[in-house]
Amino acid sequence: MSSSAPKPSLQGVRIKARKRAVKASAKHEPAQFRDQLQKHLETVPPGDYDALTARLVLVGSELEVLKYAEELFDILIIGALLQPGGSFVDDGAPVCSFALVLAPTDDDVRKYVDVLNKLIRRYKFLQKPLEESALPTLLQYAQKWPQEQRDRLGYATGLMMANGLVTAGVLSNLTKDHLVKDDVSLNFLTRVLRAYLSEQSVEQLAGTLRKGGIKDLSLFFPPAKRTTSALQEHFKANGLPQVGEWWAKRQNTTAKNELVTKVKEMCEADEPAEAVVAVIKAERGSLEGEALVSALWAALMASVDWSSARPDQIEGLALREVTKHAPILEPFCETGKTQVGLINVVQVYCYEDTRIMKAFPQILKVLYNTDCVSDKAIVYWYQKGAKPQGKQHFIKAAEPLVKFLEQQESDDDEEEE
Repeated sequence: MSSSAPKPSLQGVRIKARKRAVKASAKHEPAQFRDQLQKHLETVPPGDYDALTARLVLVGSELEVLKYAEELFDILIIGALLQPGGSFVDDGAPVCSFALVLAPTDDDVRKYVDVLNKLIRRYKFLQKPLEESALPTLLQYAQKWPQEQRDRLGYATGLMMANGLVTAGVLSNLTKDHLVKDDVSLNFLTRVLRAYLSEQSVEQLAGTLRKGGIKDLSLFFPPAKRTTSALQEHFKANGLPQVGEWWAKRQNTTAKNELVTKVKEMCEADEPAEAVVAVIKAERGSLEGEALVSALWAALMASVDWSSARPDQIEGLALREVTKHAPILEPFCETGKTQVGLINVVQVYCYEDTRIMKAFPQILKVLYNTDCVSDKAIVYWYQKGAKPQGKQHFIKAAEPLVKFLEQQESDDDEEEE
């Protein structure tokens, strides 16, 4: 009797699971990752940040931290998994005792950020999920946590920015209306900046904000408080006056650049002086005094087509242009200090553009004849108000004009007697 032939068998064939079963399994995977992470951390002594660092480095080699990077940072920062809408996943799991927002002091927060720094230095691929997904998502739901926990997270965010773990772009979600209206954004930003400035300078802060795309700090303020003065008052009251001063200076620079561009375009189009003056008064913002006349002088000189003149015609062109545009300057030269400031602006300009250096005394005379500067302002500048740039040269060049003005004043005094 012949033996029956063996039945065929499938070898090396992977049986594909049903999509429904895969989805059902995937739904529980983050929770499984959380439970495994918690098991790794449960033996770490409280407050032992070196042991925490070592254990997290080990976790990186044993668990799928790249796949669950966002869940990893949810657990390490707020202590639990986050679900859509910003609430915790409620499945009875305990909150992680090593959550950053539960740190007892700012000093502990600093140590915790150092742990994250070391972890990301070891596993560089974790930095992108932290910066682009995990932290921005957490900040979007900042209003859901107690003030103390928001303060801890704000301080940590500032330290992470200062250490280069994240860019200032993570703050973008804080400008959303539901966070701005109740001062959540403003208070959070204040904590961020205080932490950052404990590590870096305000100049470095300016660069960090710019690179992160944070162009307008006033967007973190409620609409009714979005003014430079309100911003300065807030940061001064919170012990960060340098932030308010930097912002005011930045706003002045922005306003100055915009004004220079506008005035230059109007002068190039030969708009009447009255129209130009009206625009300046409307758009000058907080610019005044020497800062204002400096901006106006820059705009007026930028509108001149110097390329159309031969070298021997440059000085004459400069005098004609100053005479033409003096009515634009005159309304804003109201005080002696501003007038001296204008003379210094012209001095520095002539020093930097040697083509018109010799025309300085003639320009000064034009400004005097058009009531932009007074004889007293010229004499004060001559005696003790000149800038260091080319000082001796310009004082000597202006000497005949100064002597004329002094003689004229002496003659007037004699006539009065």
